[in-house]
Amino acid sequence: MTLTKCAIIRFIIVLLCGWLYCHAAIAQSSNSDSDAHWLSAAKNGFGTSTSLRSKVWFTLTHGVLSEVYYPTLDVPNVQCLQLIVVTPDGNIETELEDTTHTLLPPDGRSLSYTQINSAKSGAYIITKSYVTDSDRNTLLIQITFKALKQSADRYKLYVYYDPSLANSGMHDSAWSEAGTLIATEKDKTTALISNPAFVETANGLLNRNDGLTELRAGHSLKTKRVDDGNVVQVGRLPLSPNNHSFTLALGLGNSSNEAEISAAGSLAKGFAEARREYERGWISYTAGLPRTSAKHQRQLNVAAMVLKASEDKTYRGAFISSPSIPWGGGPNANEPNTSGYHAVWARDLYQVATAFLALGDRTTANRALDYVFNVQQRADGSVPQNSWVNGRPIGGGSQLDEVALPIVLAYQLRRYERATWLKHIKPAADYIVQHGPATNQDRWEEKSGFSPATIAAEIAGLINASKIARLNNDSLSSARYLATANDWANRLAIWTATSNGPHADGSYFLRLTEKGDPNQPSIMEINSGGGSYDQREIVDAGFLELVRLGITSANDPLITKSLAVVDEVIKVETPSGSGWRRYNHDAYGETSTGGPYDARNGIGRLWTLLTGERGEYELSAGNVATARQQLYTLANFANDGLLIPEQVWDRGPLIGTGTASATPLAWSMAQFIRLALRIDQHCRSHRC
Repeated sequence: MTLTKCAIIRFIIVLLCGWLYCHAAIAQSSNSDSDAHWLSAAKNGFGTSTSLRSKVWFTLTHGVLSEVYYPTLDVPNVQCLQLIVVTPDGNIETELEDTTHTLLPPDGRSLSYTQINSAKSGAYIITKSYVTDSDRNTLLIQITFKALKQSADRYKLYVYYDPSLANSGMHDSAWSEAGTLIATEKDKTTALISNPAFVETANGLLNRNDGLTELRAGHSLKTKRVDDGNVVQVGRLPLSPNNHSFTLALGLGNSSNEAEISAAGSLAKGFAEARREYERGWISYTAGLPRTSAKHQRQLNVAAMVLKASEDKTYRGAFISSPSIPWGGGPNANEPNTSGYHAVWARDLYQVATAFLALGDRTTANRALDYVFNVQQRADGSVPQNSWVNGRPIGGGSQLDEVALPIVLAYQLRRYERATWLKHIKPAADYIVQHGPATNQDRWEEKSGFSPATIAAEIAGLINASKIARLNNDSLSSARYLATANDWANRLAIWTATSNGPHADGSYFLRLTEKGDPNQPSIMEINSGGGSYDQREIVDAGFLELVRLGITSANDPLITKSLAVVDEVIKVETPSGSGWRRYNHDAYGETSTGGPYDARNGIGRLWTLLTGERGEYELSAGNVATARQQLYTLANFANDGLLIPEQVWDRGPLIGTGTASATPLAWSMAQFIRLALRIDQHCRSHRC
């Protein structure tokens, strides 16, 4: 299939996705009168300034603005900002429901985006561009409204703004102040200003007396103050035959005064100057990135920019896993207890740090390691399952790969200094020896037991800790870690590889054994209502970590046999290329009808990072052409904004395109970078 055909098919699919999402959003809003719901996690735009002074991040999805994060990357304050159009014949239309959405993707030099929303009636086109002010906590939006059938002044154009301050859809208060829309909750405030100024404004409660509800009921807007609820704000823009372009400034601050000053200052600077500063920062960054094939350079640049943008600007080294909340995070977003994926996992952070290492950016990789050691790590050497960016734990699980992988990273970064050894590496290695090899949770955060992927990380961590101990003249610890690593490596197959399983000839690695007895018909319950099965039936490709971490040869017979089983059981061919499920019977994904994940009736789809992991394996096995194909597939999995999702559809008309899972997923973007640059390095050495 040619690239042109792929692009056409992708465009059609994007339109279909948008149609499906809009109708799902309408149904959801009608199910709960006043509850808040985060928009789709399928972002196709994610941006922020390279400046540390501006602590604002924005996301885009389905033609509108979705979450805006401030002052840290784990605090969303916006649910949605879109436009309402009142047509000359009185129809009330919204961008989400009544337009088709096109995104102009970033050019590979800057995280700059333009949305083009065309009325389904063919009557008008709305164009919106986004940047953040490099000097202030402000998001700027440039809007152009183009009427195609009648004069622009016969339309009415409104901004519909739904704040969800402090990671909470409820408890907001809102009012208008001299043409500025103010919303606040505790110490989080937004100020929305337009140039030219709003000619009227309104504040109300969602689906009760908000501006859109009033317009649809044929009522005029009412300017009022509302308190402690799910507020919505509306402002009318002054359309005329000579005036159909506007700049919105969304200022954020700890008070209304601070937010207004920020918004006003950015408006005074102007969108054009703010864009020049914003793009200058990103162009400077991308100019220093490694060169790869022309086919993949833009995707590599975007992946690198997304990873850079995923680092918090207050808690340096804190890289979130995704600026998104998959499937809305639950029944509603009323309270500030949902972290979604805008949190820090030490495992994902390791993947990001090694991507920066591949890019030649040791400084950023070191910052990530310092964050794990100085912010997340506990006195006993363990780390939390995940945390807010300030280090406050979220999940209560214990995952030993998250303890081990930072040790691997420390060795890769040559962090052999005695203080790091005594305070961080030794406690982590001791913790692994004391609590391993079985883990409380595997890397999918679902099951306890003996996991090939986790044990691979433990072995690699202990081997590297042994080397660092020896460099610090601690021969006893060095010997202890190495002996443990060798013992676990020798017993790994005994714990995790069956010889009487139902697939192929019966000899292969299992996803996990709960008691280290892979030949026993133990019943394993799949999380999220996935059912119960003989543990010997469940497989995943986590054993490939044994090859990536240098513990087992790529041509080891048990590895190749297990790969054949994985390809038979959980591999799916898509128009974009080969994809793999996490494991068979996985239930973490949309329902069979395509509805949001509900923890009861889901179906695990194809995980893009697994294609990257397979590519790294193929390269280790010397199969360069196959590795290149996996890289090409990863690029095909990216959406119209060049963002690679967590999962893609495994069936139906959307097969091979992103679901409403976390997009962009930092781990997947990191896999693309690492695979692309590893292939380049291999070919420089082997002249392929």
